[in-house]
Amino acid sequence: MRDPVAVADLTWFPVPALRRPILLMAFEGLFDAGGAATQALSWIRERSDSVEIARIDAENFFNFQEHRPMAQVVDGERTIRWPNTTVWACRTESDRDLVVMTGVEPHLRWSAYAGHVVEVARRSRAEVSATIGAMVAMVPHTRPLTVTGSAGNPQLADRLGLGRPSYQGPTGLVGVVNERFDHYELPVLSLRAAVPHYVPAAPCPKATRALLRRIEQTTGVGTDYQGLDSDVTDWVRRVDAAVASDDESRAYVARLEAQIDSNVELFPTGDDLAAELEAFLREENREEE
Repeated sequence: MRDPVAVADLTWFPVPALRRPILLMAFEGLFDAGGAATQALSWIRERSDSVEIARIDAENFFNFQEHRPMAQVVDGERTIRWPNTTVWACRTESDRDLVVMTGVEPHLRWSAYAGHVVEVARRSRAEVSATIGAMVAMVPHTRPLTVTGSAGNPQLADRLGLGRPSYQGPTGLVGVVNERFDHYELPVLSLRAAVPHYVPAAPCPKATRALLRRIEQTTGVGTDYQGLDSDVTDWVRRVDAAVASDDESRAYVARLEAQIDSNVELFPTGDDLAAELEAFLREENREEE
């Protein structure tokens, strides 16, 4: 059994040697429409040679009257499952490994929590980090779901063809985490999928697949996103049937389709994105030498 090392609310297990790791983060809550982001990272972890390396204890970050722990019976023994944030080292078949962090957006002490997230990036020696999310949007379920990205670092944004953060107003945990990474000059980008606002309930395999595909394009690490093809087909078929039963819904989806079809944007190819990320990191390493 591995001996954990606890520092405040952050517990560390032994961290294996990782090859040029990238940290991926997703949190249930505002930035996880349809559960698409957390399910994408769970998909990666479950298909990797993974081991838990850290955990952020939920005790000081949650109001348990709003998000209650879950009682479970496993092998006849009653246990309590707390909304802890878990961090996994995932060995891949690429020349890079991934560090995957998933949890629930906490209620309390966001600044302290974001500090723990930064510490995870530092201790795992992540070369670059990415917050993965999904937001409801006026998009039709019948078209490919877009994944947009942004980065506060102007060089990283230019390299990957990403936008710069421009939103002003109330934010979620992801906004706080991204700002904290930028403050410490740690490279971080944000990828978010669009989820049709008229079918926001989880799961949304089409958005999960879109995120996995964009993660693979950006990092160069395979995600086996094609494995979701049958789930996506079934999901589209079910939504089609629901829309077809209502004349107003059919007309509304047709209007969304027309809007999307008239605003087609070209994105860099997968090879281009992965190569540009590598070039950015090489330049960053030269500047630090």
